[in-house]
Amino acid sequence: MSRSSPAVVGDIMIGDGYRVTASTSISALVDGLARHRLPGAPVVDAHDHLIGFISEQDVLGQLLDSAYHCGQPALVGELMREAVLTVTPDKSIVDLAESMRGERPKVYPVVDDGHVLGLVTRREVLAALLTMRNRC
Repeated sequence: MSRSSPAVVGDIMIGDGYRVTASTSISALVDGLARHRLPGAPVVDAHDHLIGFISEQDVLGQLLDSAYHCGQPALVGELMREAVLTVTPDKSIVDLAESMRGERPKVYPVVDDGHVLGLVTRREVLAALLTMRNRC
């Protein structure tokens, strides 16, 4: 592999990625996910510590229900998952790709010491693997 080929998550992550707080409205979340073309976002506290994760799938049913009944959609904190699979910036792209082969998330927060550094999605992993393959 060439020295310019990406090797670890830190080489390919989306730095300063989209994140929300527990008090973010579902409407604002959905708008942000669409604008940033992401399937989900990390939920952080005031100090940018990861406290959860919320995906399009997490809000789909609730948003459907509130649209049908003309009710108020929930806040992110009411629907987020607190158990979050994360990666560190020094994790091997190959190892992450291997774990993404199963029914793992499509997007992972990249964290260091509990702080969110960015995001990595399957899209970045696929592009990195293609770059690796093309350098063979």
